Amino acid sequence: MKLKDTAKAFLYLFPALLIIGVFVIYPMIKSFLMSFYADYDFFNDVVYRYGLDNFIYLWNDEVFHQALRNTFIFVLGVVPISIILSLWIALMLNSITVLSKFFRTVYFIPFVTSVVAVSIVWRWIFHSNYGIMNYFLGLFGIDPIQWLTSTEWAMPALIILSIWKGLGYNIIIFLAGLQTIGDSYYNAARIDGANRWSRFIHVTLPQLAPTTFFITIISIINSFKVFDEIYALFDGQAGPSNSALTVVYYVFNKFYGEWDFGVASAAAYVLFLIIFIFTLIQFYISKKKITY
Repeated sequence: MKLKDTAKAFLYLFPALLIIGVFVIYPMIKSFLMSFYADYDFFNDVVYRYGLDNFIYLWNDEVFHQALRNTFIFVLGVVPISIILSLWIALMLNSITVLSKFFRTVYFIPFVTSVVAVSIVWRWIFHSNYGIMNYFLGLFGIDPIQWLTSTEWAMPALIILSIWKGLGYNIIIFLAGLQTIGDSYYNAARIDGANRWSRFIHVTLPQLAPTTFFITIISIINSFKVFDEIYALFDGQAGPSNSALTVVYYVFNKFYGEWDFGVASAAAYVLFLIIFIFTLIQFYISKKKITY
């Protein structure tokens, strides 16, 4: 009976497993092998030699180093600000009753909107001469900023766009976490004389620890993989003088632009290793601090 049930379950799962195997598992294995292609004829699909040449190339490639720096700057700029802003907005939305569903929808719409459509709007917002961003800055006496054409301001523009687009998802997750906190915790804190700030520090934050941990991991992984926003915001370029070049964009350029499949695969696995290490560190730090 168990064998029959197992076979039936396998038949139901087979279409999904086939798709995952063809489009996920096989490309992962193939790209891992390609990262060690030292001498490869891609016209005839013949590998003459395997080695670490591609990883040595990345070690000495200044463009890849720049992509790594830009990626870390992007992650450090997006993740903390996004988490703090989304938590603050979620606390406000959780405390209101009038039009609460409307405001939640408004904040969530950017997350489900096409990146291309969002980037087109933000390209207008960041326009050096006619953009609304420079208009508001001008009200405070600040000279117009070359957001999309300056190597100094391209990355801040990308960070602002990414924070705005990703807020909706984080807000919804934080709202779900806030609604699981029982009123009894806050009532007990009020009886003990705790003010609003003390209740937030000693009740809300500890109770939201698993939610914050989840959002942090997802945000870091997504930030390391940023590509669409760069491509759309800078019209198919990695910003002026590669000022917004990230590791994923580097992989894209090497694979589709230069057809250097080995280097592209090696860079992809370097990024995977970085994300994996960051995830392990987060799990290690949070293991003793979070109670599920």
